[in-house]
Amino acid sequence: MVMGALMGICAGITCALVLFLIGYVLWRGLPNVSWELLTTKPSYLSGHIGILPDILNTVYIVAATLILVLPLGVGAAIYLTEYAGNKKLVDMIEYAAETLSGIPSIIYGLVGMLFFCQFFGMKTSLLAGAFTLVIMNLPTVMRTTQESLKTVPQSYREGAFGLGAGKWRVIYTVVLPGCVDGIVTGCILSVGRILGESAALLFTAGFAHALNGIFEGLGSPGATLTVALYIYAKENGEFGIAFAIAAILMILTMLINLSAVLAGRYFQKRAEKGDGKTI
Repeated sequence: MVMGALMGICAGITCALVLFLIGYVLWRGLPNVSWELLTTKPSYLSGHIGILPDILNTVYIVAATLILVLPLGVGAAIYLTEYAGNKKLVDMIEYAAETLSGIPSIIYGLVGMLFFCQFFGMKTSLLAGAFTLVIMNLPTVMRTTQESLKTVPQSYREGAFGLGAGKWRVIYTVVLPGCVDGIVTGCILSVGRILGESAALLFTAGFAHALNGIFEGLGSPGATLTVALYIYAKENGEFGIAFAIAAILMILTMLINLSAVLAGRYFQKRAEKGDGKTI
C-alpha cells in the first residue's frame, strides 16, 4: 500500500514536470512564431531575423545522417544476429555499442572535429556533422534492430529453411518483415536525437545562417535549429526567438515520438495478420 502510494506520487511528479516544461516552452515560444520567421533568412544589415536557413540545414543533416546510419546499423544488426557464430565477438561488439551510446556528445564533437574536419579535410561543414552524428546514432539503430530481430520466432526461420529458402531469402522475406516495426521505431527515435543535438554540431557543423542548396549546404558550415537556439539565446540575447525555436523543436519532438508509437502499432498489426510472411 505504501509503496503503491509512493510510486503514484513519483509518477504524478514526473507527469507534472513534463507538462510544465511543455506548457512553459509553448507559452513563451508560440507567440513569437510567425510565417515571416519561418520562411525568410536573417539580414544583419536590417536586423531582421529568420530561421529558414536553420530549418533547411536541419533537414539536410537529418537526411544525410539517416542515409549513412541506416544501412550500417541495420546491416550490423543482421550480421550479429543471423550470421555471426563467435559469441565472444558478438558480446564485444554489443559492449562497445553500449559504451558508445553512453559517451557525452561533446566528446563526439571533439573527435569529429579532429577526425573529419581536420584529418579528412572536410573543414567545418554539415557533412562533417552528419558523419559525427552517424557514429553517435549507430549504436541506437544497431541495438534497436538487433532486439527486434531477436523477437522473430525461430520457428519462422526453420519453416522457411524447410521450404528450401536460402539464408538471405529467409532474412529478406521472413525475418525483416517480422521486425520492421522495431527498425522503423529506431529510425524515428534517431531522428529525434539528431534534432536535439547541439554540442557535437558546434564543433563540426559550425553556426552559419547561410541559405544554400542541399549539395552546397552539406559542404558548407551551417547552424541547425538547436545550434541556432543556442546562438540566439547565449550570444545575441534574443530570448524571444530562442523560445520560438524551442517551441518548434518541442512540437517536432512530440510528433516524432507520436510517429514512433503509431508506426510500431501499425507494423505490429500487420505482423499479427501475417503480412509479409510469404516466401
